[in-house]
Amino acid sequence: MYPIQCSNDRDTLREMLAHARRHSRYYARTLAHLAEDVCELSSLPLLDTSSFWHIEGDPADWHALTAPLDDAYVFRSGGSTGQGKLSICSRPEWQRICARYGAAIGTRLAPGDRVANLFFSGNLYASHLFIHAALAYVPFAISEYPFAGHAELDTLAQGLRLYAVNVLAGVPTHLLTLASYLQRQGMTLPAVRVILYGGDSLFADSLPLLSQVFPNAACHSIGYASVDLGVLGASHPDCGPGEHRCFDGETLLEIIDEATGLPIEATGRGGLLVATSLSRRLTPLIRCPTGDLAAWCEPPGAARKFVLAGRSTLSHQVRVGGYAFLIPAVIEKCIAQALGHGAPWQMLLSRAAGADHVVIRIAAPASDTAHHLRAELIGQHPGVAALVQARQLVIDIAWCSPGDLELDPRTGKLRRIVDRRDRGAQPGEHA
Repeated sequence: MYPIQCSNDRDTLREMLAHARRHSRYYARTLAHLAEDVCELSSLPLLDTSSFWHIEGDPADWHALTAPLDDAYVFRSGGSTGQGKLSICSRPEWQRICARYGAAIGTRLAPGDRVANLFFSGNLYASHLFIHAALAYVPFAISEYPFAGHAELDTLAQGLRLYAVNVLAGVPTHLLTLASYLQRQGMTLPAVRVILYGGDSLFADSLPLLSQVFPNAACHSIGYASVDLGVLGASHPDCGPGEHRCFDGETLLEIIDEATGLPIEATGRGGLLVATSLSRRLTPLIRCPTGDLAAWCEPPGAARKFVLAGRSTLSHQVRVGGYAFLIPAVIEKCIAQALGHGAPWQMLLSRAAGADHVVIRIAAPASDTAHHLRAELIGQHPGVAALVQARQLVIDIAWCSPGDLELDPRTGKLRRIVDRRDRGAQPGEHA
């Protein structure tokens, strides 16, 4: 049983469940079999993300909504199919989420900081807007320079120097692109004292380049959040690599065993991270798998610390190269089409020379379809071809015997995703 930390959280969860069942067609159906007084998370089903985010036509008809769509922000997430999925929250919910996140970001800033917001905007993407709104809630005076992610590198470099910007906030791939440009130009920006990254992991092999062009900068996660679930983890000064602290009163986090679904309370034992938002009422999110693995760093208590540990074997998407996704369901379909039948397969991820390396291991006799299959996999995943061309992503096909595939040592089940990328720097995920 997930130990809710205080009676206020329990009361909030009880009220939210009643609200969701009463006003959302989705929850009226999926929670119909439960007693009205059930309010323990472990008694509730995990959210079926495929059916939950199924929208046909007008978002106002989405079965998850609990009220008319007339006072809301509508965003689109990165998505697992290239088309993405919509995320909808009310304006008061948005303001509350931004306020909590901004207060947490403030623990990484100092009065008078000049922050360059380099996150991307447009096309219903929340990232830049989210950080812009959150910075307004930092509890002391700072200045924001909203360059966004599409600024020309020469203009951006000149602006950072001209305005004496001392904090950079952006996705790792864009920060590294900027760093590479500065390196080629023989430029350094010693005024930058902090780099805050989010949206993906900043891997340890990227740190030397950043330290070369930003010699006085410390790199930290800006926090852990998503456009779908809101704020998930705060990046505090006492957090080590990969670590974040829970947002008590905002989000209930569970770590569960992937095989049994049972809650994990012991420290150091990894499992699937599951989130329940206590503030989302327009589109309630109850026991939603994040797709990430995590482990508790501390016993139960206030603002409990956890560490992120890669993507779950049950994940519907795997981020590669910083911004693109590989989709297990799409890969499985491509393999079946190439071979004329299905076959056991596994995705192995590693990191070398600043690039993500992906090997799709297929338990089948060696075939001359490998080249065609690789091309099809690349073509079916938006953004992947550009990463391969830029040598930021390497994809290979490997044939093997069934006995060569890695299994879960406890359950004997196939590990669909084996992520061995070095996360020596803090992961930072948001919006």
